Amino acid sequence: MALPLEGSQALARTVALCRPQVVSAYPITPQTHIVEGIARLVADGRLECEMVSVESEHSAASVALGAAAAGSRAYTASASQGILLMSEVLFDIAGMRVPLVMTCANRAVSAPLSIWNDHQDAMAVRDAGWIQLYCASNQEAVDTTVQAFRIAEHCSLPVMVCVDGFTLTHTLEPLELPDQDQVDAYLPAYRFAHGLNPAEPRSLGTLVSPDHFTEARLGHHGALQRALGAIEAADADWAAVSGRGCGGLLEVRGDPQARTGILVMGSVLGTLEDAMDADPKGRRVRFLKLRSFRPFPAEALRQACQGLDTLIVLDRALSPGSGGIVGPEVKAALMDMAEPPRVHNLAAGLGGRDLPLDLYGRLLEAVEGADGPLPFTLIDADPTQLPEADRPDAPLMQEAP
Repeated sequence: MALPLEGSQALARTVALCRPQVVSAYPITPQTHIVEGIARLVADGRLECEMVSVESEHSAASVALGAAAAGSRAYTASASQGILLMSEVLFDIAGMRVPLVMTCANRAVSAPLSIWNDHQDAMAVRDAGWIQLYCASNQEAVDTTVQAFRIAEHCSLPVMVCVDGFTLTHTLEPLELPDQDQVDAYLPAYRFAHGLNPAEPRSLGTLVSPDHFTEARLGHHGALQRALGAIEAADADWAAVSGRGCGGLLEVRGDPQARTGILVMGSVLGTLEDAMDADPKGRRVRFLKLRSFRPFPAEALRQACQGLDTLIVLDRALSPGSGGIVGPEVKAALMDMAEPPRVHNLAAGLGGRDLPLDLYGRLLEAVEGADGPLPFTLIDADPTQLPEADRPDAPLMQEAP
């Protein structure tokens, strides 16, 4: 039965269904409601769990790391500056191959300060070694959270479930929550093969000399590549249990016969789908919903792009001084195709700027008639708001400062 729930409430209840033994967190908007909901379930006696309130996000990640390494199913959540503060520990968790789950309520990173949604926080730690799964809806966020515990514990890798802040976390909508029996049947009891045990002392994450560090990184890289299959299997198995799948690694939606595609991650997909249905010109595209950003599903992407002439990659973050983040990875993956589509990398919605229905038409009109790939641009930016020296058409500096 569908229940009217705010996204954060639904995530709190879903985490509880996964029977975490330790939850640690520090409040930061827009993540706070998730762990508030978990704390309320613990206080009401509806969840048997050690709820640890800490003094920072660095500590939250550290507690979750220690708990998981000691044999407890662990969970945490954060966003934006909190993700950056815990970044040291995120690298530790992944490098030690510790399985735990974190929700990232995606939010812009300052300065200037913004509490609204884009993907800059998760992108800033994309190379930490975590699996990163992006959710297009709150229903996907619920189902992906259950899957994330199974994937993490099967692969001995941490999983970050990325959920657009406010757009999803604070939206009230009817949602199907699984029942406890479904989750228990799907999710085995927690087990960490390299867990710490006082009866059998061992080290975890100790100093490694140059003679062995490279092999450690190679093993970690290989584990993430092998996780591609585990992500697909976990989604297929969950669909068999619940009747709902999330698209595995990458899902093709819209018109599969269209020659123009738009690749997105996160909730903007719903806006673009609605806009296509209402498009007065009747323009149809093939939507590529990229769910797994790490590991990057290059082969699945190549299959999904067969028959495309044009692919628009819409980023929700940027690498200053370079441009898009997702776009270059897509271009690199498609180089092996015999007839790759022309890839245009654009970005929109930084700092929570509204993504209106007319974005669909603006994206298509921006690439119509292009002789080659467009230069990376923020399609919704107004250069006239910038000082003249910062505008895209400003002359290059000719003299040393």
